[in-house]
Amino acid sequence: MRFRVETLKRIAAGEVTLAFRRWPVSRAKPGGRQRTGVGELHIDDVREVSPSDVTDAEARKAGYASTDAMFAEPVFDGDDPLWRIAFTLHEDPRVKLRNSVPSQTEMDDILAALDAKASRADFDPFAYLRLIGDHPATRAPDLAAGLGLETKVFKRQVRQLKEMGLTESLRVGYRLSRRGEAVLAARS
Repeated sequence: MRFRVETLKRIAAGEVTLAFRRWPVSRAKPGGRQRTGVGELHIDDVREVSPSDVTDAEARKAGYASTDAMFAEPVFDGDDPLWRIAFTLHEDPRVKLRNSVPSQTEMDDILAALDAKASRADFDPFAYLRLIGDHPATRAPDLAAGLGLETKVFKRQVRQLKEMGLTESLRVGYRLSRRGEAVLAARS
């Protein structure tokens, strides 16, 4: 599901806890999760509803002034089923992870995982970490060029490091997280 920036702000404020979408089949499932710019949405409930059953209170929980305002949006045109998605906002688990310094056992596991990545692919995670550490807030195309890579390949690899809590995205470029700095120091 995509959300407008204004809607994401309202999700973060706790004002929006529902979404409505017209899809041929549901693209969300109860128990699923979706990362957004304001945190991770946990999908609590998904059900097909009739447009006539949507209340003004539900439309407001979806970020609209009323059902009339909601159904005036072009995204609700068409004959696909209407899905009501209830969700709760949780902190992105990567935030907590990247702010933590790993224990020795965790460090050993992280280093082993990074070594395994390096052995299976044309990807030296430590070179990426050093590059990002030496050049924080540098555009991804510039960092990629420094490794002789296409930007999309570089970004795909950095996403793996981000999933491990080792880097974080900035408005422009990246920086090492506290966890990433500890891992890089342990390898040096």
